[in-house]
Amino acid sequence: MLNHKPFEITTYRVDGVYSDNRRPDKVEFVSSLKEDLSRRDFTINAMAYNPEKNIADFFGGVTDLQNKIIRCVGDADRRFGEDALRIMRALRFSSTLDFSISEDTSKAIFRNKELLKNISVERISVELNKLLTGINPADVLDFYTEIITVIIPEIKDTVGFKQNNKWHYLDVWQHTLKSVISAPNDIILRLVMLFHDIGKPCCYTEDNEKNGHFYRHPQVSHDMAKIILKHLKYDNATIDNVLKLILYHDAEIKPQNKSIKRWLKKIGEEKLRQLLDVKRADNKAQNLKLTEEQLKILDRIEIMLNEIILQNQCFSLKDLKVNGRDLIDFGIPEGVSIGLILNQLVDMVIDELIENDREKLLEAAKNIKI
Repeated sequence: MLNHKPFEITTYRVDGVYSDNRRPDKVEFVSSLKEDLSRRDFTINAMAYNPEKNIADFFGGVTDLQNKIIRCVGDADRRFGEDALRIMRALRFSSTLDFSISEDTSKAIFRNKELLKNISVERISVELNKLLTGINPADVLDFYTEIITVIIPEIKDTVGFKQNNKWHYLDVWQHTLKSVISAPNDIILRLVMLFHDIGKPCCYTEDNEKNGHFYRHPQVSHDMAKIILKHLKYDNATIDNVLKLILYHDAEIKPQNKSIKRWLKKIGEEKLRQLLDVKRADNKAQNLKLTEEQLKILDRIEIMLNEIILQNQCFSLKDLKVNGRDLIDFGIPEGVSIGLILNQLVDMVIDELIENDREKLLEAAKNIKI
């Protein structure tokens, strides 16, 4: 600590052989800064600074930074052989910084892509998250599709898969990429869009006019995404949120108070707002001549949703003017499923069959048969 600021001090070092493409078998200390920097991944990360001697840049990092280029230090094949995660880091930097990858580094990425199989999935998912939430994820995913399919093989079937219907002018993979960048920059929503149609190739059918259909693809995509996300060791909360939105991404939400309140009861306000974002991203990646009206409907739904929340309208148990204790005190036996009665009361209020009034709710509860 110096003046209450932490400084990390380490000896210059070079790495030995990387037998597992992840970490060096041994580390040797050296007296040369250049040797130390020579083991870094990319030139833009291989610079040092000394207040007396200014920037130490032995590998052209300043020039690459100015030209927005990602380039390996020295031999690219060797750098990726030392730590194959650098392949994903290159893609991540390209997306987050909107930098291009130099030709020699790019070619080495394709040559060494299979080395990613030696890397822990936890490290890969961290880089994937950063890539997806970058400035330019679609172009990177598009150019380096071969790399992404090493870590997510299920994507292969979507590449070039024509949808053959009036709603879509893009194949499944290109639609997916466009939907990713059409979604808000949030990792949950970006993951949803990456996987929302991954099950389509499994569900493809044609009618008599050769129009393509994908019946049950939300469920199939949900099931496939569950396997992928668990394999990539995502946390349970992320998996649950992503899967729920994939499952409902094609479900109908009507611009009616009853419909919106049913969805609020089903998935809650936060998830419903996310679902609207998912639907917008999906529609923006389709034939806009046909989805323009649907986008307007989604805007209307959001306005109505805001009004429901602002007016504290009833759509859940916590909004109901009675609770379980009220029902018991009113004379409903404890052995009866109080929860089921309360849920039916909420449904009745949502369907405007009864007002959210304590006395009227208690009276209605007597007539509910469980």
